[in-house]
Amino acid sequence: MTAATEMRPDARPPSTLMMLAEGRAVLELASFYALRPMLRTLPMGDGHPVLVLPGFMASNSSTKPMRQLLTDLGYDVHGWELGRNVRIDSSRVAAMANQLKRLHKSTGRKVSIVGWSLGGVFARELAKMHPEAVRSVITLGSPISDDRNHTNARRLFEMLNGKEPEPLKQGRFIGLGKAPPVPTTSVLTKTDGIVHWRGSVQEAGSGQTENIQVWASHVGLGVNPSVMVAIADRLSQREGAWTPFVAPLIHKWMFPKTSVH
Repeated sequence: MTAATEMRPDARPPSTLMMLAEGRAVLELASFYALRPMLRTLPMGDGHPVLVLPGFMASNSSTKPMRQLLTDLGYDVHGWELGRNVRIDSSRVAAMANQLKRLHKSTGRKVSIVGWSLGGVFARELAKMHPEAVRSVITLGSPISDDRNHTNARRLFEMLNGKEPEPLKQGRFIGLGKAPPVPTTSVLTKTDGIVHWRGSVQEAGSGQTENIQVWASHVGLGVNPSVMVAIADRLSQREGAWTPFVAPLIHKWMFPKTSVH
């Protein structure tokens, strides 16, 4: 799902067994609604705008539960305005950038961007294009390495977009592994059946980058309760006062302790 062309011989997608296990996302959705009363007790927001971008082949309907929760927590939440996330071309990149700039201008506040899978690639690139408009970036299972071999969706992506999408030809979406110059969190799971977890690990950079590991499927990342805990914690930080994620004591059991390096 990335738009880069550099391939590494050691990169590989998740196993077929892991991909077939993605059906467990149904249980994650059920747990989201079962724990909805608890999720309302997460840290409240300060009302700043949050833009939520869906994954490859998905639309705003996939992010609706997350957006409703973030709205309940006090954020000014917006879905993207481009229907289903299928094609990548310069006009769509420009449309995303325009929406970001409009939100920044109309609210007078910087925008946090939450991007699921391919939406997270877009979120990072938008923050690189317009860092003055972005408060923070949170990606969920996003293929942020410069190698499409990390994802099982590579063939479908290239069938619909070609091996070299239009923005890539114009010099954009190069160096995906480099984090934007804003606080950036990558939420990833070692049981991801679509994007290999190593393809979602961001290296330490400016001191405002981090990886948060959860137990989840790829398809369930947008509704998994532990992901909601992490997102709410990251968004509730005061602007300009970023610190690395530390799971609240009551939620520590939700987060694996294994290394992602």
